[in-house]
Amino acid sequence: MSRIKEFTLPDLGEGLTEGEILSWLVKVGDTIELNQPIVEVETAKAAVEIPAKWAGVVTKIFHEAGTTVEVGAPIVAIDTQPGAGDLPEPSAESLAAVEIAPAEGAVEPGLIGGPAPGGRTAVLVGYGPRNTSAKRRPRLGTPPAPPTTANNGSAPPAAAATPEPAPAAQPSNVPVDVTAKGVLAKPPVRKLAKDLGVDLGLLAGTGPMGSVTRDDVHKAAAQPAAASPAPSVFDATREQRIPVKGVRKLTAENMVASAFSAPHVTEFLTVDVTRTMKALDKIKASRDFRDVRVSPLLLVAKAVLLAVRRHPMVNSSWSGETGEIVVKEYVNLGIAAATERGLIVPNIKDAGRLTLRELAEALNTLVQVAKSGKTPPADMAGGTLSITNVGVFGVDTGTPILPPGESAILAFGAVKPMPWVHKDKIKIRQVTILGLSFDHRIIDGELGSKFLRDIGEFLTDPEAALLSWM
Repeated sequence: MSRIKEFTLPDLGEGLTEGEILSWLVKVGDTIELNQPIVEVETAKAAVEIPAKWAGVVTKIFHEAGTTVEVGAPIVAIDTQPGAGDLPEPSAESLAAVEIAPAEGAVEPGLIGGPAPGGRTAVLVGYGPRNTSAKRRPRLGTPPAPPTTANNGSAPPAAAATPEPAPAAQPSNVPVDVTAKGVLAKPPVRKLAKDLGVDLGLLAGTGPMGSVTRDDVHKAAAQPAAASPAPSVFDATREQRIPVKGVRKLTAENMVASAFSAPHVTEFLTVDVTRTMKALDKIKASRDFRDVRVSPLLLVAKAVLLAVRRHPMVNSSWSGETGEIVVKEYVNLGIAAATERGLIVPNIKDAGRLTLRELAEALNTLVQVAKSGKTPPADMAGGTLSITNVGVFGVDTGTPILPPGESAILAFGAVKPMPWVHKDKIKIRQVTILGLSFDHRIIDGELGSKFLRDIGEFLTDPEAALLSWM
């Protein structure tokens, strides 16, 4: 059994077929232990650390950070018996015939004899790379060189040719391109001018026959720009391309699937949350909550959970396979979180059974883990109802798209001081706007309106609602 074992990218669950290597936690030569985290990989679900399957010494890393690797492909090689001495050297017969690609005159990549990935020369197995120097075909009009034979006595050497006067100076053998604007310049010079943004038509060449040289181009490029502004360029030089992969790719696919499969309806409600903000101050001052971060989102989440008790149909999903509405007796409350890798919606399992203190702790943990990029796939599966807190960005509200499989999502807008009619007088009150999107196949206008109304009623006076609803 080989002491060198190749560790392949494992199946991380839920039908994922590939992952992007974010960072290596080890390097070649490191001694590792069994189950030691060795690499951080991002899948379409989340970023996870993968532990080593064997203990030993890392001998090879197959893919650098930033590479997308298919499940089952080797990612690292491990010497599982580092104390057994040096590894045997591979025999020459086992190696393919390769050669470092030449710096000049390289064949087009991918062709036989051309450079292959890794700086090798592509060859057919059993045929080594060409190791004799190529000879230029004689130029038209040039007499062929006298033939030569091996000095084995079979033919006398040719007599030396009579010296002739040196011909007049001729242009270099490198072809000179005169097609563009009638300017004499070799192809490499033209490419240099294009790269530096120099117009060859404006240059006076100093080379043979008035051709433009590399020095002419460099001098022109070094001169100050003309007073007139350069024309605007609208091409790839002023564009940035961001690969869509991982979490961002999955989010895009899910949003498209949800937007065009579930008929969305969005309703809005403006709410005076002055008493909610005062209740938060009391909660923060409470002995039971002094070591827990408390935000308005806590009471919004509580309002949603209590409203679900009154309207359980809201916490449902549509089964197209069976033609049924599946009403959930548990609430896995999703909280949309913006991360560096894209939008994710982890959920708090069975949130309806948590106390207010437990709910606050769960919200804090969810947000902290999401920001660290370590949210496991299990935390993002099985959501039944979600909240997106757009207010943290100063946004009033929105029309959120349903996470796949869910029937409702609430947008919680920014809380702002606004003029409000309170007890028949105009006063400055703390006001927010709620936006509820729901699947109209499951939730009709009446049910959606009542559900949103009850959330608003709770946030208008949470202390009274807690006493009467519990």
